[in-house]
Amino acid sequence: MKKFGNLKKDGATRERHAETKLSARDLILPFFAIRGRNREEKIPGFGPVKRYSKEKLLAAASKAAEKGIYKFLIFGSVDEVYKDEKASYGVSGLGPVEAAVYDLKKYLPISTVITDVCLCAYTNHGHCGVTRNGKINNEETIQLLAKMAVNHAASGADLVAPSAMMDGQVGAIRKALDKNGYGKTGIMGYSAKFASAFYGPFRSAANSSPAFGDRKTYQMDYRNINQAMDEIKADIDEGADIVMVKPAAHYLDIIRQARNRFGKIKIAAYQVSGEYMMIKAAAKAKILDEKEAVLESLTAIKRAGADLIITYFAKEAAQWL
Repeated sequence: MKKFGNLKKDGATRERHAETKLSARDLILPFFAIRGRNREEKIPGFGPVKRYSKEKLLAAASKAAEKGIYKFLIFGSVDEVYKDEKASYGVSGLGPVEAAVYDLKKYLPISTVITDVCLCAYTNHGHCGVTRNGKINNEETIQLLAKMAVNHAASGADLVAPSAMMDGQVGAIRKALDKNGYGKTGIMGYSAKFASAFYGPFRSAANSSPAFGDRKTYQMDYRNINQAMDEIKADIDEGADIVMVKPAAHYLDIIRQARNRFGKIKIAAYQVSGEYMMIKAAAKAKILDEKEAVLESLTAIKRAGADLIITYFAKEAAQWL
């Protein structure tokens, strides 16, 4: 009989024999950038997560860096007056994302800055693309996404992350970046982004809930594994440097299959807003221990095969680690 007790007898022994090691280097902290100066806003239903103008965002990122978090994913959030059918403000190059990126790279140059490339926060209908007669126009949308990506790269983004789930978006962005002299700017594709019930707090943060219908015509059906692998492969073929599975906790099987199938490509997984708030709510109700639940959930995501984990718990997790 093989004995396993000696591998578990104390904390130091368990640490030596741990097969999966989580570190601050694995974590990416999301931020929501807004217009204005020295502003921060609470977000209904999103716990301690806030929206920040560029000065406040830089200060928050600097505090995270003190804990060992240097990777940041920046989303934009604007008032209705800045929205229209074609997300004109979002592709103007004058938005809050560009301003935040510029300051982060200037004053926190050690940081890796990733930007969300999508139209939903800037359209008056809340969809991720240009709509025609209630339907998404894929080709028109990917040209706007490419323009937005170039603007983000010009502001200093290290990677752009197209999240609209449009066919061919990675290829169009890669072509535009290369054409405009940003060949070194990487792409993190939202390759397997599922139509999920767990995005609610995020949509409040980005002020991006659809005004009609839903996003199931372009985000993935959560019942499909093979299609997820096909969409990931398409992004790799089009030039993605990192591929992503979103959400994370309920899609560990997708992460594992992607790891097994696609070898050395870097895989990111997004512990989304609903997953974050479930842990927060349970901890507040004293149903579970927040620290233990966070570290277990993040370790499970890494164990499944993720190299990088986007999580609103990044700063706390880094401190606990």
